[in-house]
Amino acid sequence: MTLRIVATPIASAIEFPAPREGAFDPALGDAIVPSPAREPALARLRDPAAVAVTTGQQPGLFTGPLYTIYKALSTAALARILERQWQRPVVPVFWVAGDDHDFAEASHATWIASDGTLRTTSLPGRPPEAPLTPMYRQPLGEAIEEVLSTLAADLPTSEFRDWTLDWLRRHYRPQATVAHSFAAALAELVAPAGVVCLDSTHPVVKRSAARHLVRALGLARELDRDLQDRADELRTAGVDPVVPVGDGATLVMLEGAQGRDRLVISNGGFMTRRGREQFDLDALQRLAAAEPERFSPNVLLRPVIESALLPTVAYMAGPSELAYLALTLPIYQRMRIPRQPALPRWSGLLVEPKVERVLQKFNLEFNDLLEPSGTLEARLIRSQLPDEAVRALATLRAAIEAGYEALEKSAAEIDPTLARPVQGTKHQALAGLQDMEKKLVQHLKRRQEIELGQIAKARTLVLPDNKPQERVLTMASFLARYGPSLISDLSEAIEAWYATALEGALHPS
Repeated sequence: MTLRIVATPIASAIEFPAPREGAFDPALGDAIVPSPAREPALARLRDPAAVAVTTGQQPGLFTGPLYTIYKALSTAALARILERQWQRPVVPVFWVAGDDHDFAEASHATWIASDGTLRTTSLPGRPPEAPLTPMYRQPLGEAIEEVLSTLAADLPTSEFRDWTLDWLRRHYRPQATVAHSFAAALAELVAPAGVVCLDSTHPVVKRSAARHLVRALGLARELDRDLQDRADELRTAGVDPVVPVGDGATLVMLEGAQGRDRLVISNGGFMTRRGREQFDLDALQRLAAAEPERFSPNVLLRPVIESALLPTVAYMAGPSELAYLALTLPIYQRMRIPRQPALPRWSGLLVEPKVERVLQKFNLEFNDLLEPSGTLEARLIRSQLPDEAVRALATLRAAIEAGYEALEKSAAEIDPTLARPVQGTKHQALAGLQDMEKKLVQHLKRRQEIELGQIAKARTLVLPDNKPQERVLTMASFLARYGPSLISDLSEAIEAWYATALEGALHPS
């Protein structure tokens, strides 16, 4: 029995993208992270007709949760479909958002240990008063060795255990930064699918992006009003814009004394929100020319910068991204940059053989495991009640209902005030019956602890911590069990899913 890949429903519609004009700037080639896919992708991007499908993500330990891989493979799947349809090169590009400063998010990883339990480990936290250093400047430090050792101890002996650990150790080294280790490990892993990773913190990208960031600062007041109007429009339509806007904050971040800091409109100029450093637009323009590495876009501006620098025809987004990217329309319009559609990334589950065995043993459907914790267990235990007990409980319940209904009628004829006490007594009788049923179930539960433990472990594999698997687990433990062919299998499954989702929506180039 092999690993089963199950696609999960996506609420958002998938529209077929349209081609666009534009060409890849060869200078950006230096920012493509080295991998086996790099040179073939650069050769294709040099074609004047080449376009890209992009996605992006902030760094994560051991490539972060599964959905990071799903985003990358979604770009590859759509790129292959578009390339066949348009007969022009379409290159999948993963934008590594190394400027991100959320160390708590980037510094932990979660996997299933060999005993079936959930394991989360992380690098030592930063002090609360520490500057918000971007992940491309944040070294992993010696603690990464201990984290790798913890993972190694948790991985069972398997054909691909050493391959997986070697892959991680090549990239997650004490002297490497959080962002660069993530970018290198991800680039190697998804290279067989043709995906390349672009380091957005590379000097050539920083220089190319700087003029767009300065332009966004020059338009800060107009963009602030535009975004507020757009947020109001979305709320009127019943859509939550997710990201707060209209508060005078610009779309540009600047590294200063307090680390990566948001520039806000202040006294005819700008000020960093935490560091309280004051600038006028001319000063920021000079600073961007001299030190472009200190500037970066916020979450709303990032896809706009991607479209300004890359000939991208679509951005593959997760559910939360799709929600807030609806806000970005006026940014593209105001900055006169082509807007690439945001399309839903693939979403799914990896169902291991041990889960399949539990489903077969208890005659369950896969969706039964996705029910809230305790619901399935209670149903299964009740199903083990002796038939005589089930019949007796049902008979007693029906007799109580019928008997008290007749008694309530008679009581009301004698004295209407007696109806309520009769009802109260009926509820007490039903509650006593329910208590007895609970006691029977509790005793069965104690007798069936092994079986319930099997179900609990199966649920942990598909719904860890009662959260979507793709948002919690790292790919590393799956690779250790199933090897690099898992990436190829996922890539094929995701492409087949998109082909079906887009069926009938194909447009000529």
